Amino acid sequence: MLKAIAHTVFAQAQREGGGFLVHRALGGSRLPDLDPFLMLDHMGPMHYKPGEAIGAPDHPHRGFETVTYVIKGEMQHLDSHGNKGDLKEGWVQWMTAGSGVVHSEMPSDRIYREGGTVEGFQLWVNLPAKDKRIPPRYQDTPADKIPVVTVADNSAVSIKVMAGEAEAIKGPIETRFPIVFLDIRMDAGAKPYQLKLPSGLHGFIYVFEGDDGALLVGPESAPLKKFDLGVINSKYLNQQDSANVFIQLALKSANAGVRCLVVAGTPLREKVARYGPFVMNTQDEIIEAFMDYQAGKMGAIDGAAERQRQTEAALTKSSQN
Repeated sequence: MLKAIAHTVFAQAQREGGGFLVHRALGGSRLPDLDPFLMLDHMGPMHYKPGEAIGAPDHPHRGFETVTYVIKGEMQHLDSHGNKGDLKEGWVQWMTAGSGVVHSEMPSDRIYREGGTVEGFQLWVNLPAKDKRIPPRYQDTPADKIPVVTVADNSAVSIKVMAGEAEAIKGPIETRFPIVFLDIRMDAGAKPYQLKLPSGLHGFIYVFEGDDGALLVGPESAPLKKFDLGVINSKYLNQQDSANVFIQLALKSANAGVRCLVVAGTPLREKVARYGPFVMNTQDEIIEAFMDYQAGKMGAIDGAAERQRQTEAALTKSSQN
């Protein structure tokens, strides 16, 4: 019988940005990418004391989109187009870097001052060649603007719909091509749930809550535990005789729930050249991106030195505790 999950990757813990903890599930050596997705970092959870919180000071991007989803805590966004704001618990920022932008992702003033727990995700989504030079765009979406659907005949299952559709409810995020981005919670006692996805996509499921729980995806697949990313078998998602496919999600134990991201998108099937914060189609375009950044063509943000100083001070303080 065909397995729903082609293979599983355990997210590896590492340090990113100014030195904060991430669990990298996609974008590492075991799974470099999954067209059109380039990276998935599970940020934290990090438990900070006052003055210890660390972010990612000023850095550029070009040629793709960064999706930041805050589970706990707050993050402050600044960029070279003059945008500023705090991303709070449950918020999603879908940033289309396009032709190029410099931004920083730092702890909010409150988190830096008081401490607290910070957890979230950053997903990198490639852009097609025709869109890599479009003007930058931001979709900052508060939690109360993102629908959460309780499944009618299975009340222990709820779905937060950020992009795409679930249970006939559409998410508020506009995407350049079809993408599904869901946060699914299955509480203890949940019955098996049939997840409907459009056919023709590439996708994955990442479990991020449920220390004692595990998720069974379709028939014959090994259970997914916390920090596991399961690549959905492309044969499931590329059925030519139907516009949609159904994948069963079930708890391994009725006594332990789980929470997971389900992400799927239309593959671009284009050549990818990437280096650090730039993702283009050729190496010449990567070199051009570096030259444009160094020449200041992507702009700059006032206060860069202070953000770097804050990061270094936080690292020093956390190492002493």
